[in-house]
Amino acid sequence: MTLTSLADAQTRTGVPVSNEPIRYTLSFPAPQTHYVDVTAVFPTQGRAQLDLTMAVWSPGSYLVREYERNVENVSAKAADGTKLAVEKTSKNVWRLSAGAATASATAKAPSVTVTYRVYSREMGVRSNWVEAAFAMLNGAPTFITLAEANVARPHEVTIALPSGWKRVMTGLPEGHAPGTFVAPDFDTLVDSPIVIGNPDVHEFVVDGKRHYLVNTPASDTFDGARAAKDLERLVQEHRKLWGFLPYDKYLFLNMITEAGGGLEHKNSTLLMTNRWTTRTRKAYVSWLELCSHEYFHAWNVKRLRPIELGPFNYQTENYTRSLWISEGFTDYYGELLVHRAGLSTREEYLEALSNQVEALQTTPGRLVQSAAMASFDAWIKQYRPDENSSNVTISYYTKGAVIAFVLDGKIRKATGGAKTLDDVMRAAYEKFSGARGFTPEQFRQVAEQVSGLKLEEFWKQAVEGTGELDYAEALEAFGLRFKKVDAPTAEKPAKAWLGAETRDDAGRLVVTEVQRDTPAYAAGLNVADEIVAVDDYRVRADRLENRLEQYKPGDRVTLLVARREQLMKLPVTLGPEPAKTWRLEDARQR
Repeated sequence: MTLTSLADAQTRTGVPVSNEPIRYTLSFPAPQTHYVDVTAVFPTQGRAQLDLTMAVWSPGSYLVREYERNVENVSAKAADGTKLAVEKTSKNVWRLSAGAATASATAKAPSVTVTYRVYSREMGVRSNWVEAAFAMLNGAPTFITLAEANVARPHEVTIALPSGWKRVMTGLPEGHAPGTFVAPDFDTLVDSPIVIGNPDVHEFVVDGKRHYLVNTPASDTFDGARAAKDLERLVQEHRKLWGFLPYDKYLFLNMITEAGGGLEHKNSTLLMTNRWTTRTRKAYVSWLELCSHEYFHAWNVKRLRPIELGPFNYQTENYTRSLWISEGFTDYYGELLVHRAGLSTREEYLEALSNQVEALQTTPGRLVQSAAMASFDAWIKQYRPDENSSNVTISYYTKGAVIAFVLDGKIRKATGGAKTLDDVMRAAYEKFSGARGFTPEQFRQVAEQVSGLKLEEFWKQAVEGTGELDYAEALEAFGLRFKKVDAPTAEKPAKAWLGAETRDDAGRLVVTEVQRDTPAYAAGLNVADEIVAVDDYRVRADRLENRLEQYKPGDRVTLLVARREQLMKLPVTLGPEPAKTWRLEDARQR
């Protein structure tokens, strides 16, 4: 740990920096059992009693996940080997004390050593996974730290490699000893996932800075060379938008684990995909869009952030009404910059944008929950959807992306193309990427200063309200239109539509979702109902669509359903299947 990095930590956090580090050693004596063993040495600074704590959530994933549930066998001893009492005082706090007889001696000791184990078998971008072939560790679910306020303390991590494992890849700065890394503070430790094993690593340089595509486990079906080459083009396009790269190095930690998702970090991202991703065009473009989204976060949210998202309180929820900017705008640019980099066609980009608009416009919850409230309620709704979610909520990813599209169009139209949302993002970054962050009002003011527009009414309608968005200016600015939907004809009649989502539950046709303003909703069909028959004829779980083809809109049918084992009949008037009315196309097309 250098004096420079300590000074940087104090500048960033605004709190005193202690140069007494916490030192961790991570080992994997039996990785096939999914455990990482942790030995942590904590400085006492003369205290006979220490409180230790663990984060309950990860920045970028707004849900209390209770990581401490996977911690086992916490024990402690003083520097002289004296065993210390360990008392758990709350769900994620452990208190170490020596007892009256040895308290004095312990207080004079410079440190105490704590050991514990972490069960690591949750394949997700904010959790841990350990197996015989590799380990994937995140900071929040791995590291117990000192419960102390106003101290930015270094955290040193040493990795003891199991036999046959050769490489550690992480965004953490390297220490002086091999296999050792040093974070200037706990925030950096939490923000730096670690991948260990025998990854397939592809390196490229942009602006003199090294970038790594780390494929874990190595796969001969995932084209790493092609992916790294395309990521280089993508990084160059992001750099063109922002004008600079805000880090010393960057890692795309690509877990080829037949899972999905991504999570942003300050100089890395943890991604999940499957081994066949580079084999099909659609899957590959989707992966590039995921990479682009998470990489854009290196600027938007990791540095340009809402005022509430830092310094973090890792013990409880950190509420903000601005995730529609942090995530939604990032979604908009994630797809857009893949296209600007020449990695997707215009048709592919318009398809992706159309999907965002259609997802918004076909979700009843858009008329119930605002983008600002969707952001605020992320902690209780975004990661815990249920069968009624689409009726009462809207994703801040989706609505935020569409707001970005509409706002970008408004700015382009008002300025004759002289200014765009790009200029707003750069101006906001210049003003708010320091220690403080922005409020929604301040972000709006920057957008007004850049565009010359008065955006208060737009904010009330699009961000704080639940009214419909006006696409007219955006369509005009971008030269787009919504495709005309042909009216049903005798040759192509409208299909009959029930409006319920179902699944095949071991041969049972079970209802999983009923949206508002659908025939199923009006008829009183419930989630978890089993549809047994239509008009007294049994319907198989895989044949509902075929059965509905025998009817036309307006036909009245009777569903026989089983609800908690009771049979009942529900009359339903089928409606016309909704047309895809939100598909974008070039306005110049005939």
